[in-house]
Amino acid sequence: MTKSSDTAELAGERTDLAEDRTVLANERTFAGWMRTGLAAVGIGLGFNALFGKMEPAWLPKAIASCFILSGMVIFYLAERNSCSVLERLDAHSVQPLRRMNLRLVASLMGTGSVVLLGGMWFLL
Repeated sequence: MTKSSDTAELAGERTDLAEDRTVLANERTFAGWMRTGLAAVGIGLGFNALFGKMEPAWLPKAIASCFILSGMVIFYLAERNSCSVLERLDAHSVQPLRRMNLRLVASLMGTGSVVLLGGMWFLL
């Protein structure tokens, strides 16, 4: 082997490893955005619980709903951005999360938020 072919092979290996690191970073970013969305939903639920006796009665629910809806938007955007990154990258040494799993997690979080909104407005 020549020195140039060794250098080219090493450069290709480094590129593959960098792409793998990017795939893993994308998964960590997705998890971070999901935590942020859950925090927004939690803030909404907590706001409604703390200020539920405020007058008029619809006001704490409306403010809490804004937080919960913002959490739902965060779930949706996290899934869309993470899936678009995965479409552009090829994993080499790591096994990335499948796009379907990302969609499932985001959908479950969104569905739970909708149920929480419905319970807050119609049952409480």
